[in-house]
Amino acid sequence: MPRLADTALSILDLAPIRDDGGPAQALQNSLALAQHAEVLGFTRFWVAEHHNMDGIACSATAVLIGYLAAGTHHIRVGAGGIMLPNHAPLVIAEQFGTLATLYPGRIDLGLGRAPGTDPYTAHALRRARLGSDEEFPADVEELQTLLGPARPDQRVIAVPGAGTEVPIWLLGSSLFTARLAARKGLPYAFASHFAPRYMHEAIRLYRDNFQPSAVLDKPYVMLGVPLVAAPSDEEAEFLATTALQRALALVRGESRVLRPPVESMAGRWQPHEQAAVGDFLGLAVIGGPEKVRARLNVLLEQTGADELIFTGDIYDPDARLRSFEILAGLRCGGSLPPESRE
Repeated sequence: MPRLADTALSILDLAPIRDDGGPAQALQNSLALAQHAEVLGFTRFWVAEHHNMDGIACSATAVLIGYLAAGTHHIRVGAGGIMLPNHAPLVIAEQFGTLATLYPGRIDLGLGRAPGTDPYTAHALRRARLGSDEEFPADVEELQTLLGPARPDQRVIAVPGAGTEVPIWLLGSSLFTARLAARKGLPYAFASHFAPRYMHEAIRLYRDNFQPSAVLDKPYVMLGVPLVAAPSDEEAEFLATTALQRALALVRGESRVLRPPVESMAGRWQPHEQAAVGDFLGLAVIGGPEKVRARLNVLLEQTGADELIFTGDIYDPDARLRSFEILAGLRCGGSLPPESRE
């Protein structure tokens, strides 16, 4: 079974907006984290498409990926993911084909099936399609064709895009996407950072039904993990109250801007709300270095995941950088590159 020292580690960032800040600060913090991740040796840095959310600044996902790629040198950057029902495959092929042309060998394209927004925003996106179970596989197939080599009889060509063969991942929190990823022989990322309930069943279904393809000869599983690491368990628990407040705001339909940590969540939620937040963050890894190491090794032993991708809703940007530095130190036995501490 894989261990932490042998597992690829990556970051999923939503460019969180603080209650005392704005989008510009959030985007700058995202770049700072990507640069830090590159120094620390993380495999990839992804951002995700969300709309009409006051606490998230990554709505123009392809534009943000370009900003991050321009500010880094070699770390892979990409979407985790693009909500394909919101877009024509040609537009996504052109956007990511352009990114791959500008930053060859560094761009990933993760695709989600859910629209990821409310009906009013869907209307504002001019999304007339229903996003049915039939449409998504067809859209993925069309996108693969547009990013592949152009055929002589092909009437519509993505320029840039054709021939770039941007790596495509399928993302999901349901069994549907697991089946599709297996059938198409694509890497699969399960959204266990916010919906861990079906994680084990989805992984099993994906591996049992995997069909080798031109891009992948065996299954490849990535799992999302919320992370709050600090020098001590006590400090990590304190910092994690920011993530708990954000999840509670989601449950209540309130503003999701990042809020400062609090000494205790007692009296801030009802029992049913606490249970809902617990379900949402059921896979969260919160603690000092040894607790984080132990929790992650158990997760890897239970799932055999090939890669872990971490979220980190931490209010203080410096504490967020430190959290990922602690994680990287665990992977390399506690020894970090000297430049990561400059």
